[in-house]
Amino acid sequence: MRQCAVVIGFIVAGACPWQSAVGEPRGAASTAQPSQRERIEWNGQSGRRQADATVLVEALDGGLLIELPDQRLEIIDRAALVARRALAAAPVADNDLGRQIAGELPPGFRQFSTKHYLICYDTSRAYAQWCGALFERLHDAFTNFWQQAGFEVSRPGQPLVVVVFSDRQRYEHHAGRDLGAAADRVVGYYNLLSNRVTTFDLSGSDALARQPARSAGRAGLEILASPEAAGLVATLVHEATHQMAFNGGLHRRLAPVPLWVSEGVAMYFETPDLASERGWRAIGTVNRPRLEKFLAGQREGWLEEIVRDDESFRRADEALDAYSRAWALTYFLMQTRRESFVAYLRALSQKEPLSEDDPEIRLREFVAAFGGPPKAFEEPVAKFMARLQ
Repeated sequence: MRQCAVVIGFIVAGACPWQSAVGEPRGAASTAQPSQRERIEWNGQSGRRQADATVLVEALDGGLLIELPDQRLEIIDRAALVARRALAAAPVADNDLGRQIAGELPPGFRQFSTKHYLICYDTSRAYAQWCGALFERLHDAFTNFWQQAGFEVSRPGQPLVVVVFSDRQRYEHHAGRDLGAAADRVVGYYNLLSNRVTTFDLSGSDALARQPARSAGRAGLEILASPEAAGLVATLVHEATHQMAFNGGLHRRLAPVPLWVSEGVAMYFETPDLASERGWRAIGTVNRPRLEKFLAGQREGWLEEIVRDDESFRRADEALDAYSRAWALTYFLMQTRRESFVAYLRALSQKEPLSEDDPEIRLREFVAAFGGPPKAFEEPVAKFMARLQ
């Protein structure tokens, strides 16, 4: 099994192959018992490693997909596996999680907990508090929205981790491990493997840090006063929505979730509200930049292209169009076929990590969910979007 690196919101690699030694497809991987904790020893890139982890998937060749106590996912080839032993289930305490994460971050980071989040930061506490409050509002709104739509969101077993750097330079140095050279082009991202949202102080942290008594509300006002405020807040909400979706049961990490679905859902939630110091409060408002891009970039075959595979999202010259099309399709389905879309999401949520996926499977699932091929929806979506202008 090859290692993969997928960062939702910014994709740095493609699908993760999962094959047995005799060439069985990924879908032939066998699933471990739910919450099966084991003490696992293996040879990693930096030497011998040992961890008490949850086995999520076991391949036919004996390779493993495990979740470590700090929520990171790791793929272990059978050849690297040294030993494994079953353990009694025991959840990781919040303070243990905090200590583990602190050991991975540069010196100077502090932490505080909200109801559902662990915020790790080296900027002002006021800014970190503003981020925590924003994410808590999103958490409650996300949960209520999907429950009212008929999808029962599950509660994560551990706090959701958010890492906030004091400035862009420190953030880019850290993010370069995940994003490579693209780290200077995004202000935040959610990493499927680490399960963390990482961002930096968007308000001008140096000035804020010299005045630690400023309130979280004041920190928010400084962000919203920026000419780039809409995009900054939208990015934070977008990435936090990914984290909620992959931890609340809407999606499963490393399961074959089409990018038009995961990105469409995040964009459905991302639209900011700059009239409030909170920066965001509404779900499903018209995303004007996405709408304008969609209307300007229509062409025949666009809908099947994003349904059958994710390639257009990964091509630099097509990514913006692909994202706007994912938003348009998601918005259309949420407004006109919500029950079918929720049933489709429910079916996707049952897929196992690293299970089989290909264009034909995706097309069949779309037709089964919505009653027709993607091409049949191109004109209805276009007409619906035109009425939103």
